[in-house]
Amino acid sequence: MSSMYSAAWSSLHQISQAKDGQNPFNRVTLRRVLAFARPHRARLAAFVASSVITAFLAVATPVLAGRVVDAIVAAEPPATVTWLAVLIAGVALADAAFGMLTRWLSATIGEGVILDLRRAVFDHVQKMPIAFFTRTRTGALVSRLNNDVIGAQAAFAGTLSGVVSNSVALILTVAVMVQTSWLVTALALVLLPVFLLPARRMGTRVAGLRREAAAHNSAMSTQMTERFSAPGATLIKLFGRPDEESREFAVRARRVRDIGIRSSMLTHAFITALTLVSALALALVYGVGGSLALDGQLAAGDVVVLALLLTRLYAPITNLSNARVEIMSALVSFERVFEVLDLVPLIREKDGARELPAGPVAVEFDSVRFAYPSAEKVSLASLEEVAVLDSRGGEEVLHGVGFRIEPGQTVALVGSSGAGKSTMAQLVARLYDVDSGAVRIGGVDVRDATFASMRGTVGMVTQDGHLFHASIAENLRLARPGASEDELWEVLRRARLEPMARSLPDGLETVVGERGYRLSGGERQRLTIARLLLAAPRVVILDEATAALDSTNEAAVQAALAEALEGRTALVIAHRLSTVRAADQILVVEAGRIVERGTHSELLAAGGRYAELYSTQFAEASAVAGDYTLD
Repeated sequence: MSSMYSAAWSSLHQISQAKDGQNPFNRVTLRRVLAFARPHRARLAAFVASSVITAFLAVATPVLAGRVVDAIVAAEPPATVTWLAVLIAGVALADAAFGMLTRWLSATIGEGVILDLRRAVFDHVQKMPIAFFTRTRTGALVSRLNNDVIGAQAAFAGTLSGVVSNSVALILTVAVMVQTSWLVTALALVLLPVFLLPARRMGTRVAGLRREAAAHNSAMSTQMTERFSAPGATLIKLFGRPDEESREFAVRARRVRDIGIRSSMLTHAFITALTLVSALALALVYGVGGSLALDGQLAAGDVVVLALLLTRLYAPITNLSNARVEIMSALVSFERVFEVLDLVPLIREKDGARELPAGPVAVEFDSVRFAYPSAEKVSLASLEEVAVLDSRGGEEVLHGVGFRIEPGQTVALVGSSGAGKSTMAQLVARLYDVDSGAVRIGGVDVRDATFASMRGTVGMVTQDGHLFHASIAENLRLARPGASEDELWEVLRRARLEPMARSLPDGLETVVGERGYRLSGGERQRLTIARLLLAAPRVVILDEATAALDSTNEAAVQAALAEALEGRTALVIAHRLSTVRAADQILVVEAGRIVERGTHSELLAAGGRYAELYSTQFAEASAVAGDYTLD
């Protein structure tokens, strides 16, 4: 009876987990799945063998129980019954041992596959270009590493075992039952449709409810993720929407509650109905089998064998009937994982890539043309959670840009927003690759350089310097993992952060919070500059690095940066022209082209675009100063 009850639960669960629109069996996907299974083939073979043995043991127990009854009825010697009982106990022990072994092998293989898949996806995603991350929803990507990987793992941990053990158990059970009494077996199988058909209908209804609940849960998760971040919570409070947000959340939460109650009642009704069916089947076996036994056409022990085997017959039939659902669900999960793995990283290290030369290096742009890649080259509609990818992109944003920064020089890029300044900075760091022309560091095309030498040579601080939810020390040591505590304090001193850090109760071990929101804007930015100072790169890129600082902090950090830039090649981007006056050369960028170049004094004397920008900023600064004076 318990076996039938388990089969009912298994049937309902598997059908309700089925996905709509399952893809047909795909040989290519299967071959790739087998490639992930290959490292585990020895344990897979042991797993299959253990499952087969377990299936044999499951059939042996009812047969031995029937022999005990026959021995009692035939008044055989007590020793016979004793030995049969010992044999039953031995089978039970062996069943338990092989059950534990099967479970261990299943868990080991399944968790091993999860590890392999997660590492493969994680490592592959880290190779993707920045354009991939600017388009992809983080939650959708994380789901591939969690839900889909676990769904794929089920193919090894559950489906394989189920198909093998249930097939063997079904064949053995039917064979023994037919041999014992074909008539009783045929009558018992008449009730099989009554067992399977309700599972299909009820499972479909429960599946619909679960999909609706999953949609509401996903919406609630998205709402919580966005609203519980520091910027999201601030936005809600500023616009006074907490009550409305609460109402929206409560509507979804109540619907999930209602679905939970309805699903629970449907499941209970289903289990109750199938329990009744199993009782009727057993009554049929006992009634018909008992009558045959009384007429001398069947042994009493055979009736027991048939009854016990019946409880083991419906479970494998039901599980095998749903094997296709499980296999297709697993293949869908694998395909979603492979979809990510099939995205080709646009930025790749060449075979035979070379190290950048040692010592001070020059940076050169040679007739560089560049267009941001279109969505189809770097993203997936499913990861962006859109029906169709954005078809825009591919428009050239840099048009034949050429300039050179000599070793130890500082070159500043100025111009209107969207002119292409940050794009140039990203090309130096090889966050993107040029479409034509070349970016060279130390005479080496960055596309020919090793990733390791690029990371060791180029350092960058952006306007929105990112910090992890970790300690000050951990955030700093991203630049140099082996840095000592004294070195950390030294870069904090140079970034004018030492007094603040020493005033904290936990000092360097103080956790800065998500994106560093436990620090002020100026403190966050100075910590990212301290990280750059610790890395000590030979090429420094500052993309609006001081934009978030007030005038006092800016002056302090500029002094630290001047020290850090000493003897290094630097590319500085700034909207505030007062911060770039000391640059060796200033390039004025407009619409993806360099329209002016020279020193601060030369460009002012020329009276061109730079002079216009400078006079406009000076006038605005004077107006602001005047407003403050009037106040």
